Amino acid sequence: MNQEQRYKESKKASYLGLWGNIVLTLLKGSVGLLAGSTALVADAVHSASDFIGTVIVIKGVQIAHLPPDQSHPYGHHKAESIVSKIIAIILMITAAFIAYEAGKILFSGVIMVPRPVAILVAFISILVKEGLYRYTIRIGRKYKNSALIADAWHQRSDALSSIAALIGITGAVLGYPFMDPLAGIVVAGLIFKTALDIYIDAINDLMDSAPPKEVLDKITDAAKIISGVRKVSDVKVRRYGSLYYVDMKINVSPDLSVEKGHAIAARVKANVLLEIEDVKDVLIHVNPHYGSDALKE
Repeated sequence: MNQEQRYKESKKASYLGLWGNIVLTLLKGSVGLLAGSTALVADAVHSASDFIGTVIVIKGVQIAHLPPDQSHPYGHHKAESIVSKIIAIILMITAAFIAYEAGKILFSGVIMVPRPVAILVAFISILVKEGLYRYTIRIGRKYKNSALIADAWHQRSDALSSIAALIGITGAVLGYPFMDPLAGIVVAGLIFKTALDIYIDAINDLMDSAPPKEVLDKITDAAKIISGVRKVSDVKVRRYGSLYYVDMKINVSPDLSVEKGHAIAARVKANVLLEIEDVKDVLIHVNPHYGSDALKE
């Protein structure tokens, strides 16, 4: 994976989202207040949280791109997972705030009927946020950038909240004013669900959870194919941001010299790095093979 290209495209997607959120926050916030729409104001708060989240993503991508140093010998790639977790927490706080404010208005018994212009702004928001989601998720998945993927779902949650706002505002304009603050509560629920999913994914990354079985099988096959390898065992893979670090044991003939055993391990490492592009490094322990499954170390 070209890390320089990854950084440039991730940065471009983040800045596009940043400016999009600034414009939408100002537009929805001002129109929501002037038109008297609780749902649109709640949606504006969500866009503001998107803006804050995108700023954090930009900084996280910058940190993740830094080369290894004395304090971080494995690099800084886990910054992306940390950013994902921060975004999830911001979303949860946003959801709680929106639900509280909308609930307060709903149960107060004094509900303003929003002006029709709020419908147009909600519709514009849906189109813009869905476009930002599609672009950001494509770049995030292309480069396996968990922070960018989290930010993309942040954008999608805003599109969904705008749909809820559109329904609520339309219902209020048509004579059902309770639908506007009710839509704000629905928006909060959608945001919280998205936040929870992002949070769980970030925790799994930070806990060094194993990759999918097909990745493990591919790594094992890349090692087995090397001449001189009698057995491959104890393959362990951990994520480090978008990259994998691999530990494994291989068995070779007990009659080989240390130098030849080391040469086989070097070929195994080179082939794993060649076959699986997301693998950053491979640590191999060489054991003698005595014809049984038991390792004698």
